[in-house]
Amino acid sequence: MNLPAVIVSTGLSLLFLVLLFRPLEKLFPAREGQKLFRPAFWTDLWFLLGQYLLWSGLVFWALSHFRGWLDGIAPTHFRASVAAQSWWLQALEMIVLSDFLIYWAHRLQHAVPFLWRFHSIHHSAEHLDWLAAHREHPLDTIYTVGIINLPAFLLGFSLETLAGFLAFRGLWAIFIHSNVRLPIGPLGMIIGAPALHHWHHDKARDAGNYANISPLMDILFGTYRCPDHEPEAFGIHEPISKHYLGQLWHPFRRRKRDAA
Repeated sequence: MNLPAVIVSTGLSLLFLVLLFRPLEKLFPAREGQKLFRPAFWTDLWFLLGQYLLWSGLVFWALSHFRGWLDGIAPTHFRASVAAQSWWLQALEMIVLSDFLIYWAHRLQHAVPFLWRFHSIHHSAEHLDWLAAHREHPLDTIYTVGIINLPAFLLGFSLETLAGFLAFRGLWAIFIHSNVRLPIGPLGMIIGAPALHHWHHDKARDAGNYANISPLMDILFGTYRCPDHEPEAFGIHEPISKHYLGQLWHPFRRRKRDAA
């Protein structure tokens, strides 16, 4: 690994995200007056740096092995016909298929205690903005990214379509966590938005709004909720460390109920 190149790339990515999302948060704030250096800013910055500098290699290693296990499940001629489709059709198919899978995978993260141990790190953020989107345990990232890419691994979408899809979904994940509330009206029933995902992070509730790019899965399966105001508070009810290393260790802590 070329460490200087990775550091420069991380710095440029951070600058790009600030220049892209900070003006949106100033022009269309979901929570008025929330500052850039709000509480837990440095914890979330460590999560961003950890993703870029430490854990990206682990994620790519896991995905390459995961992809290797799936090679050959779908017939070669079928995979070739999928890759030969127009890029826009491939992109549409990937969005629909991955949204369906991630909807149910996300529901499991909230329903299965073992998965929640890791996913709770993401929900522990008490302030949402573009930076808070990066608060995610690396093992939770492997689970999520693996599910998102499952259709591509199985069906053989072209590398160009896959690369574009991953870049788009990465930016979209940051966007829906940003401190932004856009008046998109009825389009909100088709296209996801920060207002919708903010309610998924509502501290007062434990379910709903599991979809990512489009809320259609939530509408279809009865888990859609998007009031016309922001939740009172974000976060989780269980005690958790406020610091980066403590949050990485949190899923492995022995629970009192486990000891009992």
